[in-house]
Amino acid sequence: MTGEVDLAFDEADRIPAVAQDADSGEVLMLAYVTPEAVERTRETGLAHYYSRSRDELWQKGETSGNVQRVSEVRVDCDGDALLYRVEQDGGACHTGHRSCFYRTLDGDHVGERVFDPDEVYD
Repeated sequence: MTGEVDLAFDEADRIPAVAQDADSGEVLMLAYVTPEAVERTRETGLAHYYSRSRDELWQKGETSGNVQRVSEVRVDCDGDALLYRVEQDGGACHTGHRSCFYRTLDGDHVGERVFDPDEVYD
């Protein structure tokens, strides 16, 4: 079966997107996308998301240089979540870690920083 998949965006026109390292399978981050973010991702091959805090579309790595090259976009069974399979340059997390999932619920750190956020962000 082929063809476009209908996406089930919420009332705010957003759905979650998980970024996963295409080679290792490591989960890197979770963010939200809008129809425009999905389209820009498809057009450029670079991950685009929607910032709820800034209320704007953004390209991952726009400031830090830690871009995500998207090799494939998968859709979940309900059409209300995406999986971006990516090649990650540097860290995915704004804290400087490779993955946003760098700590356990008990507060133990399980990931190392790959860049210093104070040197990257104003």
